[in-house]
Amino acid sequence: MLTFSIIETLVAATLVLLLGRKIVERAALLRAYSIPEPVAGGLLVALLLLGLHSLGHIEVHFDAGLQAPLMLAFFATIGLNADLASLRSGGKKLSVFLLVVLGLLTLQNALGLGLASLLGLDPRVGLLAGSISLSGGHGTGAAWAKVFTEGGRALPAATEIAIACATFGLVLGGLVGGPVARLLIKRVQLPTAETAPAAEPSGFEQPNAMRLITPQAFIETLTLIAVSLAVGSALSERLIGTTFELPTFVCVLLTGVLLRNGLALIFGYRVFERSISVLGNVSLSLFLAQALMSLRLWDLASLAGPVLAILAVQAVAMAAYAVFVTFRVMGSNYDAAVLAAGHCGFGLGATPTAIANMQAVTDRSGPSPLAFLIVPMISAFFIDLANAIVIKLYLALPVFS
Repeated sequence: MLTFSIIETLVAATLVLLLGRKIVERAALLRAYSIPEPVAGGLLVALLLLGLHSLGHIEVHFDAGLQAPLMLAFFATIGLNADLASLRSGGKKLSVFLLVVLGLLTLQNALGLGLASLLGLDPRVGLLAGSISLSGGHGTGAAWAKVFTEGGRALPAATEIAIACATFGLVLGGLVGGPVARLLIKRVQLPTAETAPAAEPSGFEQPNAMRLITPQAFIETLTLIAVSLAVGSALSERLIGTTFELPTFVCVLLTGVLLRNGLALIFGYRVFERSISVLGNVSLSLFLAQALMSLRLWDLASLAGPVLAILAVQAVAMAAYAVFVTFRVMGSNYDAAVLAAGHCGFGLGATPTAIANMQAVTDRSGPSPLAFLIVPMISAFFIDLANAIVIKLYLALPVFS
């Protein structure tokens, strides 16, 4: 086994990002389908490691110590970037998109249960291969797997199934969003110099654009992120076992929202959005690179055939839902196409994948402030609450009694 230290893992992640950029620059097909750079580089390295494992029986272990802080830093920047006045302006679209997301959660579990029944699997496997691990991600999958392994009717290997499904979804979320957006963008009018908002990109749009920041602004933003991580993590620990228990990243995001808007209301302090964007994009890219290059693809290959069949159907259903429901309900325009790409990202994978999908699209086709306003709040906060309600309702069905 080859073991990389935390510093060596960070070096490897930066090299993966540079590799991904070169691959996308030289591969017209990847650019055409808006495949994110971290996905291109990370998957290539994961495939190389699969070859080492299969042919040479060599296993590479990367230190995961920075993955959680990088992910939490990314969610902190989402919160710090959330101006409540701007969120109110997108209130109607936010509500409509939440209903669209609820529809997907319901569909994913219906498909999972139906296919599990046809294939002779435990119905709980259907839920694990549904919204629990796909829209919910690794955290939600692990939490529900623990529930399914307790009690008198334990589900064997529930945790392994949940983690494998979430990992499979993370990969597909980064691969499906781009082609869906390419298909939909052909039907809409792209932003022009007249119709586009400000020339300077805002938030997490166009991650490769140059943004001028100062050392002081950088340090101030780093302080806000650190406070968000510290307070959010402490809050999450205090809520464990209570009715209001929330994942750590949600508490960190909420702390960022309260910091930004509270400081503005009380002291008139305005956060420096350029430095938030830079630090947020760096955290996002490094997290995705580390997550994807660390994939144990041989574990995915060991998934039972029936579970793989369910996940394949879920991927097709996600793409179809994004095209025929998300895009149409959200207005059948350019913003709706970007929203559909983002929905594929977090409907199969996670919020970072959704943001990376949308960045790849907008960097190529033009800005979409509405998409970057709506998707982070829905995918990072509201979806966990909605998913918990939907899962509880499904568990009330007679098949689980």
